[in-house]
Amino acid sequence: MSHALYAPVADLMQIVARDIMMPRYQKLATDQVSEKTPGDFVTIVDRESEALLSEALARLLPGSRIVGEEAASVDPTVVDRIGEGACWIIDPLDGTNNFTEGKSPFAIMIGLTIDGEREAGWILDPVTGRMCHAVRGGGCFVGGGRVRSRQSGALPKAAIATYFMPPERQADVHRRAEGRIEIVNIPRCAGEQYPRLFLGTNDIALFERTHPWDHAAGALMLEEAGGRIARHDGSPYRLDVPGTGAIAASTPEMWDLAKAVLFD
Repeated sequence: MSHALYAPVADLMQIVARDIMMPRYQKLATDQVSEKTPGDFVTIVDRESEALLSEALARLLPGSRIVGEEAASVDPTVVDRIGEGACWIIDPLDGTNNFTEGKSPFAIMIGLTIDGEREAGWILDPVTGRMCHAVRGGGCFVGGGRVRSRQSGALPKAAIATYFMPPERQADVHRRAEGRIEIVNIPRCAGEQYPRLFLGTNDIALFERTHPWDHAAGALMLEEAGGRIARHDGSPYRLDVPGTGAIAASTPEMWDLAKAVLFD
């Protein structure tokens, strides 16, 4: 089923990028942006993108449910039945803060789950046109070519948002990483952070928040490319099981290293 859905979903995302997103890129009016919570913005692009995708995806797979980031911000209960049946999980504009500042990266992300299992995922970078896709048991693809994750270089690179941490934890992380892991800046966009893991740019990513729309697509891609994502204690990261924080890594060995160096 997932393979048959690849083209129609990819086409939908291209339409959103072409007709809704890119015409507003670097041209947003102030009345087209508002704050959901301090520092967390939503734009007319988020809303129009989610509306179009929600309607079209529901038609594409009759009986499926929709969990969109903007719908969930208005009514958090839309997430409650994420583990039941077929469910489309939509991030209509990932990296909204970058978009409002007129810079990339930002992305459109769609995940398909069946009874809570990650089944398929799509991530489109509207600026470069890069499309990443994965199917459970079928591999991870970028621009049509299959990819396998690999180590970036001699010293592993970890994308960590240390500025979200209390000062003592920031200091602790930097002390632990010294000489063993290089801490690099995060792109403020999960739709870019995951590809960096399976394309050999970064080796490790730490996530404090694990909203389904930020991770449904990318986590499957990482797993299908040979990487690993799990909670800090090693338990599986599931979209239908509440929890906080996750370690994502390009390989299982790199995951073990991240856990040992940064947490143990």
